[in-house]
Amino acid sequence: MPERLETVAADRAKARDTRPLRGLMPFIRPYREQVMFAFAALVLTACLSLILPVAVRKVVDGFAEDSIDLLQRYFVLALVVAGLLAVGSGLRYALVTWLGERVVADIRKKVFSHMISMSPRFYERLMTGEVLSRLTTDTTLVLSVVSSTVSFALRNLLVFAGGIVMLLVTSLKLALIVLLVVPAVLVPILALGRKLRAQSRDNQDLVAKSSGSASEALLSVQTIQANTHEKESRARFDEMTEASYRSAKRRIGTRAVMTSTMMFLAFSGIVAVLWVGAIDVRSGSMTAGELVQFVIFAVMVASSVAALSEMWGEMLRAAGATERIVELLAAVDSVTDPPTPKSPVTPCHGEIAFENVVFRYPMRLETAALDGVSFSVRPGEMLALVGPSGAGKSTIFQLLLRFFDPQAGRVMIDGIDLKEMKRADFRRHIALVPQDPAIFADTARENIRFGWPEANDNDIENAARAAAAHEFLIDLPDGYDTQVGERGVMLSGGQKQRVAIARAILRDASILLLDEATSALDAESEFAVQQAVETMSRNRSVLVIAHRLATVKRADRILVFDRGWTVAEGTHETLVSENGLYARLARLQFTEGLAA
Repeated sequence: MPERLETVAADRAKARDTRPLRGLMPFIRPYREQVMFAFAALVLTACLSLILPVAVRKVVDGFAEDSIDLLQRYFVLALVVAGLLAVGSGLRYALVTWLGERVVADIRKKVFSHMISMSPRFYERLMTGEVLSRLTTDTTLVLSVVSSTVSFALRNLLVFAGGIVMLLVTSLKLALIVLLVVPAVLVPILALGRKLRAQSRDNQDLVAKSSGSASEALLSVQTIQANTHEKESRARFDEMTEASYRSAKRRIGTRAVMTSTMMFLAFSGIVAVLWVGAIDVRSGSMTAGELVQFVIFAVMVASSVAALSEMWGEMLRAAGATERIVELLAAVDSVTDPPTPKSPVTPCHGEIAFENVVFRYPMRLETAALDGVSFSVRPGEMLALVGPSGAGKSTIFQLLLRFFDPQAGRVMIDGIDLKEMKRADFRRHIALVPQDPAIFADTARENIRFGWPEANDNDIENAARAAAAHEFLIDLPDGYDTQVGERGVMLSGGQKQRVAIARAILRDASILLLDEATSALDAESEFAVQQAVETMSRNRSVLVIAHRLATVKRADRILVFDRGWTVAEGTHETLVSENGLYARLARLQFTEGLAA
């Protein structure tokens, strides 16, 4: 699907209108009644705006009347119209602003819901910072359109149309002068509007790339500082930010030219009208009130045209933003649930089988991460995966969680192909402890509860004790309720791993996946955790990736991987005696353990 996004991105520059805004209709449609009320308020305010110049004409011509009562009635009429216009405008503002906030909230929820379920393949080519930019910056542009721009545009469109009619009714000769100006105003709108939309789109893309770069750098700030890479990171971000600025400057220049052109042409027409109208008043062919009425209508028409040109630019920007949002919503995951899924075996036994599995990562199709791999894990068995980096060990976990699908072969749990089940159904029976655990900006308690949201405090503390985490957790400033910071910045590497292990223990799944889960633990904590893992593995299937001798020696079997193949299988003692790859790795990594 990222390939599709790139294709769309290449084609979308050709679009030069606001058609992408149609993508908002599914989000607006549920609020038809509110839209109708807002439209009614909009029509009311537009009509009252058109009545107000007539009331002003009555007041101006009323100065020539002998009756003071009649003049007062004209003033009262003008005040009533102004009051109704104020009430209608306030109602319209409240309705359309609420609608905008509601629609954008729905969009953000829908986009996040869709993105959070996408497989890792989707994010191989689209940075998370880019997604966040679309989720925030682009939806903010959409909010401005739904909550104000569209409303003002429709109102000005109605005022423009009504104003033209009233100009014709008031003075045909002066109206023709105004109508001659209108085409001259519209031509620049259409010509410059196309250019403006392309520039807006480019600007939004550059802002998103800048956000993605900043997000990546800030998430890796310790690595950047440790490698004294601050200067290069600043230079890269500065370059992208300046590119965004230059793009924005081009967009601003185009919009400024368009606005100034509109304003000059529109008000030039008003000057011409005043010139001719003044002559007609002098000749007695029209009253002063009619001229004032006509001028007000002319100003309203000119202002509407100028406002529409401004709003057209905003709508073009929002169209680009909507296009980017719709692309995310239209993204189809390469890993999907079947239309008629099978139910997992209940209770889950935890039997795992790989049958002739061939897998290549989408970004590295020339190299097989797994090439015809077959093995099985019996319920309650612990299987260790060993081999050099890049041999395919972590890929086993990726496929077992169905983050990717193999190009050939099958991955099964309890005899059922993962492709035949819903991902959420079989993932409930798997607990993962990754090498670099994800710790969320929340309390330590909630980070452990993440494995089982329904768990009570007692369950959480029991899991923490089993993971050798209880002692350090109660020593935190607020104990289990201490905020651990973004990505667990308040915790050490070993503490993060123990929180992740407690989370997995709390999940109480039939299959436990450990990816170097004890690599950051000290010897005492590792021994305690190993005891917990050993207890858990008695009635669970455990797959463990580890280089630590203590973990490997405890496994029932060891699979040795090299370049996507399984090159050996057996117990620790058997594999050492064979003097193959495992024995060489053991000599290199576990010298002290072998000596013991």
